[in-house]
Amino acid sequence: MWKKILVGIIAGIISGLFTAGGGLILVPAYIYILKMEPKVARATSIFCILPMVVVTSIFYGKNEFIYWETGILCAIGGIAGGLVGAKILNKISDKYLKIAFALFLIYAGINMIIK
Repeated sequence: MWKKILVGIIAGIISGLFTAGGGLILVPAYIYILKMEPKVARATSIFCILPMVVVTSIFYGKNEFIYWETGILCAIGGIAGGLVGAKILNKISDKYLKIAFALFLIYAGINMIIK
């Protein structure tokens, strides 16, 4: 139980600091530390992200860091994309999901360093 809470605390801190706690921290932690199946790890991560995002958004909103129009429009697109992604998840093997996720992380990391 404490291991799961600790994973959540670390993901929450990283989410609050860098807005990247969900997929970047939770999915690998669930797979490699908590030994979840990759698809279950992704689904559980999505479930855990919502409370973290709500709490973090309240603090960011109070400090006037949010462009509300942009956020709302992107949220609409995110809902549509989430529906598509969830349907695709059932059709892709865990092996290819891991490869795609690793490539995405490498790409994101390189972009962060370069820019």
